[in-house]
Amino acid sequence: MELKNIRNFSIIAHIDHGKSTLADRILEYTGTISPRNMQEQVLDGMDLERERGITIKAKAVRLDYQADDGQVYEMNLIDTPGHVDFTYEVSRALAACEGVLLLIDATQGVQAQTLANFYLALENDLTIIPLINKVDLYNAEVDRVKQQLNQVLDLPVDDVILTSGKTGIGTKDVLEAIVKRIPAPKGAAEEPLKALIFDSIFDPYQGVVVYLRILEGKVFKGLKIKAMAAGTCYEVNEVGVFKPAMQPIDCLTPGEVGYVIGGIKNINEIHVGDTITSAHNPTTVPFAGYKQVKPMVFSGLYPINPGDYEILREALEKLKLNDASLSYEPENSSALGFGFRCGFLGMLHMEIVQERLEREFDLSILATAPTVNYKVTLISGEVINVQTPTTFPDVQKMVKIEEPMVLASIILPAEFLGGLLALIQEKRGVQKEFRYLDQNTVLTSYNLPLNEMIIDFYDRLKSLSRGYASFDYEPIDYQESKIVKLEILINGQPIDALSCLVFEEKAYFHGRDVAARLRKLIPRQLFEVAIQATMGGRIIARETVKALGKNVTAKCYGGDITRKRKLWEKQKEGKKRMKQVGKVTIPQDAFMAMVKRDAS
Repeated sequence: MELKNIRNFSIIAHIDHGKSTLADRILEYTGTISPRNMQEQVLDGMDLERERGITIKAKAVRLDYQADDGQVYEMNLIDTPGHVDFTYEVSRALAACEGVLLLIDATQGVQAQTLANFYLALENDLTIIPLINKVDLYNAEVDRVKQQLNQVLDLPVDDVILTSGKTGIGTKDVLEAIVKRIPAPKGAAEEPLKALIFDSIFDPYQGVVVYLRILEGKVFKGLKIKAMAAGTCYEVNEVGVFKPAMQPIDCLTPGEVGYVIGGIKNINEIHVGDTITSAHNPTTVPFAGYKQVKPMVFSGLYPINPGDYEILREALEKLKLNDASLSYEPENSSALGFGFRCGFLGMLHMEIVQERLEREFDLSILATAPTVNYKVTLISGEVINVQTPTTFPDVQKMVKIEEPMVLASIILPAEFLGGLLALIQEKRGVQKEFRYLDQNTVLTSYNLPLNEMIIDFYDRLKSLSRGYASFDYEPIDYQESKIVKLEILINGQPIDALSCLVFEEKAYFHGRDVAARLRKLIPRQLFEVAIQATMGGRIIARETVKALGKNVTAKCYGGDITRKRKLWEKQKEGKKRMKQVGKVTIPQDAFMAMVKRDAS
């Protein structure tokens, strides 16, 4: 196919604005999928993607479309993940395109992720075609959304295309706009090979399948290729395109999107954003913008049945084959037993991994409360990363502690502003921007500590706004903060599973809450049980589980009071000795109740 007849594009939108449904109509209209094989969300292969209505794993598909000018165009639709956790993958997918379809729901208007994706497309210098979807609904507000697009995003009203992913309205107009507005790719087949990796998957029979966009040169079977950032070399066994199933072809040339199989056994050797080149005639300049994806949120995963530990290990190994951003290492807790400390891109990524472990491997998993990565500067000048209370150094050894910050963008109706401001103040947020998108809708942005956001921020935001608020965030930097280690002691013994890292001013309230809940969960013993919350060696909260009492004076009928006192003193001495040698047995159910509540 000639370069002038190739178009590479992606669809970007806020969650649930109809991205996958519009992709279905485009595939249907171009005849890429026969009516017999057509199903809803055809590009979303996982059950989780269909149930949640989000794209978790990026896809690519080649379409052939005969335009009104009589020419046949090769269109490569690169579908992108639809959540903030996967922003880097989205940016690499957009880097493989020349244009995007910016989809906005006619009933909801511009939302937080609409803005985030719009600016991501601008950074990649892409042609943006605005679409208003769901125009067939009775409550569609097309004029209001057009006004928002013009005022907020500075997009001309005349460029907006009205569509309905459900009924197919405007599908032909969209395809014609792609042909006319999105520029053809550039590149020369004679130049050294230069290809961008925008995704990869693991096939149990063929190894790693690498998704590529060819920028310069060409790739064919038998060519020796090299991943420039990783420095690893392979021989190409198969080259092909997605239609939407994998279909082998002779070679991929500039502007084309496809896949390469090279007997790569480990998905960790291939990274999204890396540049593939020829091993014998390499390009001198790799594609810009490559970076290693680092986990943002950490949590311990423990099997509820201790005998499932090896099954959990195998399950995590298999999941990592298709998800290079998942990291894990063995961890041992005195309370919960053997498990794994896992790193995730965000809370959604964590939920997806946990749900896949439970569904696909029939495991019952207990996830500890999520934590973030703190940077601790020691007196020696060394900077270490800390994710768990057990690795938190002594106060005397530290100079400062820094916590990760995010820039959170929130769009909501103006009537809910009061509740939002109270929530932001509680979560230690600092306002950065405030403006009205229209008469009733407000855009606000705040600098927020990531550890305040990951626990219950989104649920409370949706609750206070009755579901109308939309939320998006991006990591910005680390900021010095007063983070302390809160330890929970049971009869003087620290319990590692219940210890946590918290903001100093919130330590007292958190410690008091944990102690009060434990008092209800720990069964009464034959001796008194002290539950204490300590910070820096200082007790800040205490609760007591009263001892089980026996009426030792029940046999005394009358007589002198000294007889009863003698029995009471004897009982008191016995309980004192028992407390010194006795051990408190905390049932597993109590730990699970505590951990699940902290994580919820």
